[in-house]
Amino acid sequence: MKILMTGNEAIARGAYEYGISVAAAYPGTPSTEILENIAKYPEIYSQWSPNEKVAMEVGIGAAIAGARAMVTMKMVGVNVAADPLFTVAYTGVRGGLVLVSADDPGMHSSQNEQDNRYYAAFAKIPLLEPSNSQECKEMVGLAMTISENFDTPVMIRTTTRIAHSQSEVELKEPSERPIKAYEKDALKYVMLPAHGRARRLAVEARDKRLSEYTESVEVNSIEMNDPAIGIITSGISYQYVKEGVPRASVLKLGLTNPLPKRLIRDFASQVEKLFVVEELEPYIENAIKALGIKVTGKELFPSYGELSARDVREKITGVPGPNLEVPFQSPMRPPVMCPGCPHRGVFYVLHQLKLIVSGDIGCYTLGAGAPLEAIDTTICMGASISGALGMEKAHPELAEKMVAVIGDSTFCHSGVTGLMDVVYNGGNTTVIILDNSITAMTGHQDNPSTGKTLMGQPAPKVDFVALCKALGVKRVTEVDPFDLDRVKEVVKTEVAAKEPSVIITRRPCALIIKNTEKPVEVQECTGCKVCLKLGCPALSFDEESKTVLVDTSLCTGCGVCTKVCKFNALRKAGESNE
Repeated sequence: MKILMTGNEAIARGAYEYGISVAAAYPGTPSTEILENIAKYPEIYSQWSPNEKVAMEVGIGAAIAGARAMVTMKMVGVNVAADPLFTVAYTGVRGGLVLVSADDPGMHSSQNEQDNRYYAAFAKIPLLEPSNSQECKEMVGLAMTISENFDTPVMIRTTTRIAHSQSEVELKEPSERPIKAYEKDALKYVMLPAHGRARRLAVEARDKRLSEYTESVEVNSIEMNDPAIGIITSGISYQYVKEGVPRASVLKLGLTNPLPKRLIRDFASQVEKLFVVEELEPYIENAIKALGIKVTGKELFPSYGELSARDVREKITGVPGPNLEVPFQSPMRPPVMCPGCPHRGVFYVLHQLKLIVSGDIGCYTLGAGAPLEAIDTTICMGASISGALGMEKAHPELAEKMVAVIGDSTFCHSGVTGLMDVVYNGGNTTVIILDNSITAMTGHQDNPSTGKTLMGQPAPKVDFVALCKALGVKRVTEVDPFDLDRVKEVVKTEVAAKEPSVIITRRPCALIIKNTEKPVEVQECTGCKVCLKLGCPALSFDEESKTVLVDTSLCTGCGVCTKVCKFNALRKAGESNE
């Protein structure tokens, strides 16, 4: 049977069909849906981990114990997981172990644009790159075969277009899930320096065997057509090549570390002019040039952003693509926090108080945009707290003008150690934990503070108050983020304190609770526009009548706007305006 599947759904199906028993991840676009779909197969134990390093270590443990395991994350997550990844490249595995890295060319949902093919080369592990959903599924099976035959973890690298686009997938019955009996082997799995030196030699020997294997593996293949143009490509770029230059000869690479040097030389000798088409860095191009082969790549294509079939056609053939201009261009719609978002009022207060705000990764990062403009920095998961401490140590006087903001899931991910660092090193940083009861930015995944696992089982909730106090924070305050006067009072008090403090704002994400509040109404608006500084999508301004309008189809009735209106022109429907 064949059905349409996204690349992420197909990878999950591959986990089911090819005997994976354990799957772990931290959610991150564009990889999130892999684990969400794996969770639909009860035969596979699946979990959200607090961060990518933990997920990687869970997968490693399962593989060493003898099970087939999968770990998934977005590309920046591999930065977090790099420590165990590089070591398991030495130890090897017993059951198969595959790491899915979902890269994001064009930065659709990421803070940087990195090419994780280099991670595979750096760690000296095999790298597979699917070009459609069918290959996403099949390469899970190939990754397991390579992993177990060569005693190595294997990386599957996808990109946003592969992860989220649909193509046809042929479904098959699942294979068995035998788990090998555990065997103690300290020389292999205990990475003392003496053991590591021996395993380093094993990595080199494995790399030589993989270099032979890649020359004949089916996913590396030549498609000869017109010899005037030869193109070497991989992943989604293969689809752009086939659509943009259909008559060209193509060397399609599915196993890209190690690269098949003999196959590349053979292909290059059969074509008149050789090109490399790849997104982001010149990973393949540089390897080909190192072989002494003349090739054109980044002279034509940038090392940033996404490519397209039109780009490939124009750059290689000189033939312009179709005119895609439209007569009417819709206005830009920058992302904003949802109506009723519990974070909005907090950032309004922080902006009013003119504080320096060290930000983090989550929905609340939108607090940096207009009109709130309340966040000064956002670096990576957990950096709000550690970064605030660094700013304070550089300028001690900033402690009375600064807060760090971090979400509940991000605090579990990598904020705990930052807060520990603040206490241990005598910081005065005030941390605001924006607890909306879910991992909202990536689509409402559970985390250790929500009380439920990925597989729907009840779980203990992290007690943030107790945890912060256990770390040595004496001043911990809980507030309702819709109570703006109380939020302002608490923030002013805690920022002025000469010791570390934590403020926990508690309100569920507006998208996971059923709205029962009546929408806000407008009466005798003066047109001062103060309420518009909240940036709520339900509020707009009519220039003709010089009054604020409320879109009742969007308004959740949170009432934050009624608390900033100085003239009581905004009120809940049915309430008196006195």
